[in-house]
Amino acid sequence: MSETHGGRLVRGEASFQRATFLELFLDLVFVFALTRISARVIVDFTDGQHGVYAGLGQALLLFLALWAVWSLTVWSTSWLDPETPIVQTVIVMTMIGAMTMAVAVPDGFGARASLFSITLVTLQIGRVVFFHVVGHGRPDPQQSIRVMFWFGLSAPLWVVGGLVNDGKVRGALWTVAVLIDYTGLFLGWPTPRLGAQRLGVQMIAAEHLAERYQQFLLIALGEAIFVIGLAFSGSEFHADQTGGFVLALASTVLLWRIYFHVAGGMLDAAIDRSRDAARLATDMSFAHLVMIAGIVLTGVGFELFITEPLGHLPATWLIAILGGPALFLAGRAALEYQVFARVSRSRLAGLLALGLLIPAALHLRPLTAGAAVAVVLLGVASADTRRSRHRSPETPMPPY
Repeated sequence: MSETHGGRLVRGEASFQRATFLELFLDLVFVFALTRISARVIVDFTDGQHGVYAGLGQALLLFLALWAVWSLTVWSTSWLDPETPIVQTVIVMTMIGAMTMAVAVPDGFGARASLFSITLVTLQIGRVVFFHVVGHGRPDPQQSIRVMFWFGLSAPLWVVGGLVNDGKVRGALWTVAVLIDYTGLFLGWPTPRLGAQRLGVQMIAAEHLAERYQQFLLIALGEAIFVIGLAFSGSEFHADQTGGFVLALASTVLLWRIYFHVAGGMLDAAIDRSRDAARLATDMSFAHLVMIAGIVLTGVGFELFITEPLGHLPATWLIAILGGPALFLAGRAALEYQVFARVSRSRLAGLLALGLLIPAALHLRPLTAGAAVAVVLLGVASADTRRSRHRSPETPMPPY
């Protein structure tokens, strides 16, 4: 068992696996961060402040940077004991840094770009240095070198990108920086002479890691509810706007149902049964990344068809109204494969139906398009329910 003072930092087999109150406190910062991302995208769809496509690309880069901060924190607390003072200090550092980044998001590609990027680099490198120095090299000095090597590759791109005045140059530099950061995470930070090794390869708290993924997905659903409530409370409560409000709430419930049906509630069992738990947990992180991005984009679609339910439907709005749910279903299909080494036909049918809706949706009202998406999600959820009634409870069978 890990010791609270000195000794070991790595979790013991008997360590408490539920998220600590401090970790849940940290999540509140990311609730705020998601609202800033969502608000930024809504402005791009309605006011064209950055141009829809450029705005989406910029918002994606900011979102990926924030997710990298959260994801690395979760990996660390699923490998190390979150009750130790060193780990708790890092969580507080993360809270302060992530809040600063979130505040910078609305103008993260403008006047506050340097604040966003320098905070990101300081936080990512500072946490590793703090662990290494205060922990006297524990628990794994070679892992610190691996992570620092990859952060050292991306840090100059983040900083220079934040300081330049040309938005296109900034976008290019930050895109390369994101690719470096996520390649390192996905491959286990391969480093010359040291090789690659993912965090937690020796010991990982499967229940804790699974719970943290589930909690963040609930945070994303909560952010969608926030958008729904804000959009409707600012409307004139006309019948069509009320219909959009009810439709958005129902769609959010369906997203929750589809996620937690079987696979979404068995992440810990799948990680425990995997022959390569660290790799599976890493892949689950990317699946949740896609689903959460889909939920945030879906929430933007809710805002659009609640505020303008019977207005003209610009083609770009379909990116949110149809594309958000499609991203969610794609991520959910990947998660199902990671848990059961198969993908249900209902997921693929849902994706196909959303794709086939695109030509017809161009001639619909925003509310009608949203209703069509809700019907597709209802079909997926109903198929899941019928399938579970005719099958015995499944056991996770991860593909690796």
